[in-house]
Amino acid sequence: MAARSITAEVPTAPRMSDDPAQLVPELADVSAALFRAAGNGSVPRPTISLVQLRAGQIVGSTYLTVLHTGFLRKAGEPEERITSVASWQDSPYFTAAERAALALTEAVLQPPADGERVPDDLYAQAAELYEPKALATLMFVIGQVNFFIPIALIAKPVPGRAFNAPWK
Repeated sequence: MAARSITAEVPTAPRMSDDPAQLVPELADVSAALFRAAGNGSVPRPTISLVQLRAGQIVGSTYLTVLHTGFLRKAGEPEERITSVASWQDSPYFTAAERAALALTEAVLQPPADGERVPDDLYAQAAELYEPKALATLMFVIGQVNFFIPIALIAKPVPGRAFNAPWK
């Protein structure tokens, strides 16, 4: 696959002109269920947004990184936390539980060349920091953002537009 020239204009319209949610309205119930599961209150909202931002960074989606950066800013998260998500491993701005959530996100989205994606020791560390329901919810949060990654990468909604109107 050929890379885009660094001097090429980046399109300001979505690649897919029709909103996928309008084309396949049956997915609305699935999407709503994922949002309810992720937002059940067992995982702090900032942790969810940090996971979603990191996932967007890992997969290289400007739409997702702009979206989740905006959510974190609106929630009042300090710029230091937002801007250091990409380098969380050596950032002093995250709790142990947030670090575990970010590590799990990376393990799922960046498989190693050999070995398990989520090794037992990483799971054990996360399990020490999260109650069972919260750990299950964190798995669903990572799954939720993974549900939307193909839309972000294939359909390419326009970054910076309203969350509910990226095709307008």
